[in-house]
Amino acid sequence: MIKMLHSYWAYLVFLMMIIATANALIKFIGKKEYDPKDFRIALFTLIVSHIQLLIGIVLWFSQDYFGENSVKEVMGNSALRSNAVEHPIAMILAVVFITIGYSKHKKKLTSAGKLKPLALFYTLALVLVLAKIPWNTWF
Repeated sequence: MIKMLHSYWAYLVFLMMIIATANALIKFIGKKEYDPKDFRIALFTLIVSHIQLLIGIVLWFSQDYFGENSVKEVMGNSALRSNAVEHPIAMILAVVFITIGYSKHKKKLTSAGKLKPLALFYTLALVLVLAKIPWNTWF
């Protein structure tokens, strides 16, 4: 059940990341004003990504990748390494980037100052997520 929840919640996270990143980039490049809608989009993206991270942590510990296998065996098997090491690290970093971008934007006073960290850090997070999504299981 946890794996199913993690898989389906990922679609919402991915959609929100695309919306938040595109919104911040378009408004920053177009030199538009930051408004309450932008705050809500960034906040909702932060919330759903943190929930996904918590679900993923529970899933990672329930899978017990290293219980039966040695570290050498896990690192030698590309599929196992991707699931046990690469995907979790990339997703944790993506959530860290989202959190940094959100935190930095709250401290700024101008529209450009608020949109720049959102655009930068949410884009970095989206690139990481795009790189490590297990695309073969998504479709």
